[in-house]
Amino acid sequence: MRTFYPRLSRNLTLTVGHQLAPHACYPQAMARKQQVLVLYLSSSALDANVIAWARYDGTGMDNHMPGDSDEPLYRSGVEALADGWRLIQASPLAAHAPGDEFRTGYLKYEFFFEKLINDE
Repeated sequence: MRTFYPRLSRNLTLTVGHQLAPHACYPQAMARKQQVLVLYLSSSALDANVIAWARYDGTGMDNHMPGDSDEPLYRSGVEALADGWRLIQASPLAAHAPGDEFRTGYLKYEFFFEKLINDE
């Protein structure tokens, strides 16, 4: 029995003795893993300075821990974009009450980036 990966087609017919491979329409999705970079910036602009960061590696190539470096990977979100990271989420800009600028409970300018790495 032969397994094959067909092209996307509405008129796909299988002959006797053939089977459709699992995820046949999306073989490229099985070969990629995700890396995630979270940058907290000093303002809502992507070219603002990085004040905190986190990195997560779904490929297993690097093992990062919180606080494992004193310097951020990038000085700004624009540098991350230039290095191939894709911006996937930015924090919504919310109006805060007067006095909230002194509250230290959270960092409000959070940007999520991703890289898709081919699994070899």
